[in-house]
Amino acid sequence: MNFPDLAKLLEARTTVIADHGFRDRDPEAHLEALKSVSEAIISWHEAHRSFIDGNLDHFLTGASYQKALLYLESGTRRPCGE
Repeated sequence: MNFPDLAKLLEARTTVIADHGFRDRDPEAHLEALKSVSEAIISWHEAHRSFIDGNLDHFLTGASYQKALLYLESGTRRPCGE
């Protein structure tokens, strides 16, 4: 799978989530940043749904963004339960 724009959005979301300093300094702005990148991911998904495979569609539909990023990076799914 080669969707660098989606990978960038997924990585940005992970970065926002991991930025505890930002969250602690300004919880409202942190939440807005998280909402903004999440909305961008949803918009990307809606615009590209017909071009992606079932696995990636499944992850994005279920908001399993870490799994979607792993799938983009490796091309494989983790076994169930992991």
